[in-house]
Amino acid sequence: MDNPRKSPRAEWMNYSEGMFFVTVCTKNRIPFFGKICAGEMCLSPIGEIIDYELSHPHLHHSEIEIPLYVVMPNHIHAIIFINTNDTPQADMARHVPTLQRNPNPSLRANAELKRHVPILSKYMASMKSAVTKYARNFNPDFGWQARYHDHLIRNNVDGNNIANYIVNNPYNWTKDCFYN
Repeated sequence: MDNPRKSPRAEWMNYSEGMFFVTVCTKNRIPFFGKICAGEMCLSPIGEIIDYELSHPHLHHSEIEIPLYVVMPNHIHAIIFINTNDTPQADMARHVPTLQRNPNPSLRANAELKRHVPILSKYMASMKSAVTKYARNFNPDFGWQARYHDHLIRNNVDGNNIANYIVNNPYNWTKDCFYN
């Protein structure tokens, strides 16, 4: 049997509530989403699909809000807010042991229990899947990187710095680490 991969998520963090800065790239950083034109993003048809999906997060999960995002040629950045306070699942989400999230059953707190998948992971998988389904109609080679980067937004200063980065990302494209 193959050894299941280790989860990239922090074991101590609850990914079922809070505010996160998320970045996800296209496979091999291919600019499927469009190009930067005079400091503005010019969306391709695939870019229009991801833009629509990010502006309608409720299509994938009712507890997700995305107050700010940017679509770049080969990646996206988004602030994702997960609010479970008003839902019946909220108490359950807060009390699931973080060690139960490991994809490897032998490393879970209780190997007999089903793996708990946090809301952020569910949303990202659903959104990426929806974009891929439609994007392959335009380009059969479309794909995402296997994982995504997340950062818990800790306070207002952190949030403001991230928001500023997102808003200015198209203008600063040639200085971006994802620029080819």
